[in-house]
Amino acid sequence: MWRMKKTLVLVALLALADFPTMATATGDTGAKKFSTGQDFLKQQQFQEARNAFEADLKQQPANALAHFYLGEACWGLKAWACAEQHYQTSLELDARSSVARLATQRERKATVWRLLDEGKQALIEPSASPTKMAQAKGRLDLANRLGLDGEQQALYHQLSKKIQQGPPGNPAPPATQAQERAMILVPAGEFIMGSSMGEADELPVHWVYVDAFWMDTYQVSVGHYARFLDATSQEAPPDWTIMNKSQHQKRPVANVDWTDAQAYCTWAGKRLPTEAEWKKAARGTDGRTYPWGNEHPTKFFANVNRENWNNHSALTPVGAFEDGKSPYGIYDMAGNVWEWVSDWYDPDYYKTSPSKNPTGPSTGESKVIRGGSWGSGPDALRSANREVHSPSIRGLGTGFRCAKTP
Repeated sequence: MWRMKKTLVLVALLALADFPTMATATGDTGAKKFSTGQDFLKQQQFQEARNAFEADLKQQPANALAHFYLGEACWGLKAWACAEQHYQTSLELDARSSVARLATQRERKATVWRLLDEGKQALIEPSASPTKMAQAKGRLDLANRLGLDGEQQALYHQLSKKIQQGPPGNPAPPATQAQERAMILVPAGEFIMGSSMGEADELPVHWVYVDAFWMDTYQVSVGHYARFLDATSQEAPPDWTIMNKSQHQKRPVANVDWTDAQAYCTWAGKRLPTEAEWKKAARGTDGRTYPWGNEHPTKFFANVNRENWNNHSALTPVGAFEDGKSPYGIYDMAGNVWEWVSDWYDPDYYKTSPSKNPTGPSTGESKVIRGGSWGSGPDALRSANREVHSPSIRGLGTGFRCAKTP
């Protein structure tokens, strides 16, 4: 299946091509098999890289460079304890390796991130006890003593402010008439799920019934996401300072991972839509190819076929394409940004999924995204098209909208 190019940037990973290969570092030509994991790292496929290095280390558990690269994969997944462990093991095995200096730096930063993350988790509980608050403060104090970079300082100050304010209630924003108008009720009933025009994971074509649900009329904008960040201790997505400018407030937020999207919807008193709900909201009941019908995509229907992100200017304000609305009046269900849904991905799920209110597999490695983005071509824009991301992936073409049960 065609996959969108991931745009998450990690400085250390950009330098991977300059690191010595496993074979060079060990003098063992058989170690070239580690290049599979390195290739995954270069493609920012962090879960795949982690799996590859963990499998390879079963054969060569004392390979210092392999432990370092496994630390890099865990870093990309924000699995800070894992990153710490393998940076440290790399140093213990070979304190003079070609990556020893970088491993030392990365281990300390991973430790700081872990401490900040532990403090954050304690603070976001609905009713944090005094003990939890004290534990959070202890984690933050230790992280501060170890030293914070600019991004870590921003999160540290956010969390410290939460501690000063006392136990967080993390309230959802009050319901207003404007918010209610920003959602559209999709009625209960059957629709056609799947398509014979795409990949095998779109088969078989079958009828599915879903209960009535509310769907956001628009993709979540930068302005709305900014209010969420102001009200919570959620970490801002990468490139937030670029996105969060006055000219971009009505453009959709991007570069958010699945957890970010889920957290926003929960804060707003909503949830992520299921894949089936998303598809019905986009396609209606007549089996059309695109939200607007079967006509080939043009500049009048959707924001697509852009070549460069251009500091968020490639995206258009939400609701700009009147002719591209879905049958229920929902905007931008093709183009602008891909949209996270709640379902785990299984290429064979349609073969066994229930015919009423399917919610996807119970577990998985990847989440489904839908709708295409500003850089997509016609095939990705089809309402039946299924694309996938690791839940931790952030992309400059990935955003979301929320749903709600009546």
